[in-house]
Amino acid sequence: MIGDVDRRLVLGLGGTVDYELTWDSAVLERLALEHRLRRHELTTTAPITDERSLLVAILAFVASGVGAERLVSSSEAVTGFASHFDFTVTLGGTGVRAGLVLDRLGIPSTQHLVSIDDNVRRLLPASMSYVSSATHDTLDPHLIVQYPAGARIRLVDGEVISPSPNRLIFANDPPNREMKLSDDLPDALASAPVFLVSGFNTMTDRELLDTRLTELLDAMRSLPDDALVYYEDAGFYDRTFAATVRERLLARIDVYGMNEDELQEYLGRTISLLDASEVVRALDDIRTIIPAPVIVVHTRYWAIAIGADAGRHRAALESAVRAAATRYRLGDDFTADDAERTSGMARHRGGEAVVRAVESAVTGAVGVAAHALDVLHPTTVGLGDTFVGGFLAASFSRAEEAAEASPSGAAR
Repeated sequence: MIGDVDRRLVLGLGGTVDYELTWDSAVLERLALEHRLRRHELTTTAPITDERSLLVAILAFVASGVGAERLVSSSEAVTGFASHFDFTVTLGGTGVRAGLVLDRLGIPSTQHLVSIDDNVRRLLPASMSYVSSATHDTLDPHLIVQYPAGARIRLVDGEVISPSPNRLIFANDPPNREMKLSDDLPDALASAPVFLVSGFNTMTDRELLDTRLTELLDAMRSLPDDALVYYEDAGFYDRTFAATVRERLLARIDVYGMNEDELQEYLGRTISLLDASEVVRALDDIRTIIPAPVIVVHTRYWAIAIGADAGRHRAALESAVRAAATRYRLGDDFTADDAERTSGMARHRGGEAVVRAVESAVTGAVGVAAHALDVLHPTTVGLGDTFVGGFLAASFSRAEEAAEASPSGAAR
């Protein structure tokens, strides 16, 4: 269905049902001892086919402090592992989580969904209409593991200690792998001031990916001439697919977003995010790999936009950082007033130093330091998606102001 509100942002391309585990080191330790896990077995690259291999991957990522998305062999592997824990059922996917932020800020949106069930119908706010390619109900939950800094899990021959908080996503989601586009998408895009593209990272069939990209480009012909197209990168199951998506869509992308994990994966090296010279070199290198008009890199310490048009997005960066920080400290249930209170909180001094250095060294670059927050139980899942929602909120507001100021009172 399509809502009756004109000029809605359109956010896609696929939503998910998430099982957000309540972190419990004792349960993980019990499972690790039951499976006789040893330190040398921990790896982030082995196939995930059962409970033991899923546990191996989780503990390997926890030991490194890294966030990631990984494919598992079946949804049963996800639900079986989740049964050991308390968990909350939530909605995920970059578009959906960005839309939830917009809802908190009073901005309606239209979602493009590829799957639907009663969880989605129950949890999707009234301000969020949707178009969907699903022909029947399905449930293929994504396992969300949020781990804190300093978590300890004992193994047979040692222990794992997390150096920093982060989040992990594990799933086997056929509708998102197929990424079938709704026939209603072109009509939804016809009046959209902003279009968010994300979600191709879960696809595994290259021929099908090429087909979907062709279909998406056809649908995007309906977009208004002045619409902003924001592409958010993600943890691709097959990283070579990222290059295919980039090659096909880059000419239509206005803002290309990514987080610190994706930046480092592209560059093939670890970046010290508080070393200004390393950050400057990383931004120069990523600009060569991805020549988008604007690249936005968002990290735990700072968010920086580079490119010829970067300067016009400073307010969007500020809105994005504020939204992500608010979710980090309060979780899903925050209000516009909560976000406003976040804006007055202290900034990360190291992040401020990096932003100053980058703005001095990189022509046209603009940046915003992250907030320095000390939170006992932070929310780490969906921060990038929340960042995107905050960014798009400011972009939408700017587009509406431009529409009101135009002679006809509406955008082209």
